[in-house]
Amino acid sequence: MKTYKEVAQSWLDGNFDAETKAEVKHLMDTDQTALEDAFYRNLEFGTGGLRGVMGVGTNRMNKYTVGMATQGLANYIKAHVSGPKSVCISHDSRNNSRLFAEISAEVLSNNGIKVFLFEDLRPTPELSYSIRLKKATAGIMVTASHNPKEYNGYKVFWEDGGQITAPVDKDIVAEVGKIEDPAQVRFQPVAGEAKAPIEIMGADVDECYLRDQLSLMLSPEAVKKHANLKIVYTPLHGCGVRLMPEALKRIGFTNIIHVPEQEVPDGNFPTVASPNPEEPAAMAMALAKADETGADLVLATDPDADRLGIAVRNDEGKMVQLTGNQTWSFLTYYILCRWKELGKLNGKQYCVKTIVTSELIAAICKSFNVKCYNVLTGFKYIAEVQKLQEGKTEFICGGEESYGFNLGNFVRDKCAQVAGCAVAECAAWAAEQGLTLWQLLQKVYKEYGLYVEKMVYIVRKGKSGAEEIQQIMADYRANPPQTIAGSPLAKVIDYNKPEETGLPKSNVLQFYNQAGDVVTVRPSGTEPKIKFYFGAKGDDAPQKIELLKAQFIS
Repeated sequence: MKTYKEVAQSWLDGNFDAETKAEVKHLMDTDQTALEDAFYRNLEFGTGGLRGVMGVGTNRMNKYTVGMATQGLANYIKAHVSGPKSVCISHDSRNNSRLFAEISAEVLSNNGIKVFLFEDLRPTPELSYSIRLKKATAGIMVTASHNPKEYNGYKVFWEDGGQITAPVDKDIVAEVGKIEDPAQVRFQPVAGEAKAPIEIMGADVDECYLRDQLSLMLSPEAVKKHANLKIVYTPLHGCGVRLMPEALKRIGFTNIIHVPEQEVPDGNFPTVASPNPEEPAAMAMALAKADETGADLVLATDPDADRLGIAVRNDEGKMVQLTGNQTWSFLTYYILCRWKELGKLNGKQYCVKTIVTSELIAAICKSFNVKCYNVLTGFKYIAEVQKLQEGKTEFICGGEESYGFNLGNFVRDKCAQVAGCAVAECAAWAAEQGLTLWQLLQKVYKEYGLYVEKMVYIVRKGKSGAEEIQQIMADYRANPPQTIAGSPLAKVIDYNKPEETGLPKSNVLQFYNQAGDVVTVRPSGTEPKIKFYFGAKGDDAPQKIELLKAQFIS
């Protein structure tokens, strides 16, 4: 096995462009630690695709690693898909996203696979939508979602519009693993072989996407009465600016307040440290705009517009940022109330949540006699249930605590646009009952009990960090805590044991105490983090959350 220095030298000696070689030489001469991190391994093409820091090296996002991933995908499609073959491609506002999207399109075209390429940046959920609209074989979204500006990524979707799942995901991973050298990639047309066409998509798909979203409305009369609801919206320099304001306008809202400084798509995200609507700092400018204008609601989307953050006014008139668990809880309650009022519930519908998402959602579903599936973390598993249940039972909605939600079957991924419009519509419905969204959430707590959740993560970067995270997981498996927040351990669920969980294997541990509190520990699949999810129920839930944090986070 080659050392990182030998791999780096092969880039200096190989058929790489002059700029890349100059950057490799600079790292060799000035920063051995950075050189090692850039070349000590190949950037892992996981079951969802690529994500990593941009730069030179085998462990970085660059045109060569993107090309190699695309060649592997092309090889899989050619070997396993009969008949016409096509791939839809979109990208967000990140640095190099357009470049990576165009490289992917060229490689696929040079492999004889037709490409539908968006003319400019478009949200991840619209990419999902376009796959089904165009009846494509697969899709590629160039994005690192809510990661800091140094990152970019590459998500692969399949013909159903959802991200790839077993067994397709592992088979594609295996094909990508066979591409060991950029020389294997068809960056240029092959003599004697015809290129497939690259067709540009744009406003035509936008119109279909908006039209189908309108069909999901549940309370048009309430929206009409409260059309002047003041809504602040920020795309956080991402691609949500393309369609989110238009979607809100089309469902009937007339008072959309913008944050001009954050409306410019910019991969450097100049007004935020991290373009993540989960982070209070990312929402600061929008909340200030809400106070300045007296707005009732703040909506924020991440760079690829699949995650939604919201803030509402509490009973003291202060803007309060809600968690994903809180938002999806009152939104699920609203949607099920409206389905019941409209006579649409018949015992043949279902919702989906992930294992780290609030159990309040399961309790709400149970009260409406709606089945609630519990799946692994990642929206692709929610989409997988939709695929498996298609034609059998009806999907209502699904969500995960990390600010992802969807309703309806047009998109098979989380969709901030659909979710944002549903939240605004819910606000109008609540106003008809004399309630704010904050008061609606309190009503839900009063009916089902107080549920409190908190996610805390620890960052461990680089090779040593990855090893430390794995050691933490190994230690918890070998020596689980015997008490949690002062209550004896009741059970441990190890998702590395699919024979016990009935779910795909995943490096996740859950600890339950006798009081019903839960702690979930999992390494992030996309970032150098290990995440701790704390959940408690009851009037003393906030205090128990603090005890859980103190016990697990040193």
